[in-house]
Amino acid sequence: MNIGNVFFALCALVALFGAVSTVAAKNPIRGAVGLLACIIAIAGMFLQLSAEFLAAIQLIVYAGAVVVLFVFVIMLLGPDARSSGVSELKSLRAHWWRVLGGALLALLSLAVGGFAAMAGTEPVPFAKAAPNHGHLEAVGQLLFTKGLVPFELATALLIVAVIGSIAVARGKFGAVEGKKVQTPLKLFGGPVVPRDAGRPLPKEGLS
Repeated sequence: MNIGNVFFALCALVALFGAVSTVAAKNPIRGAVGLLACIIAIAGMFLQLSAEFLAAIQLIVYAGAVVVLFVFVIMLLGPDARSSGVSELKSLRAHWWRVLGGALLALLSLAVGGFAAMAGTEPVPFAKAAPNHGHLEAVGQLLFTKGLVPFELATALLIVAVIGSIAVARGKFGAVEGKKVQTPLKLFGGPVVPRDAGRPLPKEGLS
């Protein structure tokens, strides 16, 4: 058996498992770990395609920056953050929407499998790649010419997501109790508070 096929099958299984766990996990921390597994598996596929630069960027940018950003936001909201106060009717509607989405995904998978079966087993050769295909110069030129606008839009979407999560966290933790608002020291004190129990607390920032 070809080692390359085994490696591809392993990466594909890990990517599918990570993607499914990202969507299906109720705990956001487990969802972030599933996303990390999917990203690492995709980096392995890039390695098999001899695209070492893309594999490194996949790990540095997504696993080393985006996933860390997601975990930071999850920790800001709390690892057990879930929608609270949802009525039974809305919960039932959400359940049926999930069922409908799963049914559509199953139909789409069957359609793709049917088209793949009708395509035959003859391999279709790709066009010959350019000598600098996948190199750093080619990726940089494409990124800062044709891909500049989508790249910047993706950056803006990440920034908007972080700002929105911080706004949700302030609404959750910084709720006004009378005229007192919880402060960051109360929010993130955690296990530090018992160690400082005997010390006088500062007048500022605590209420």
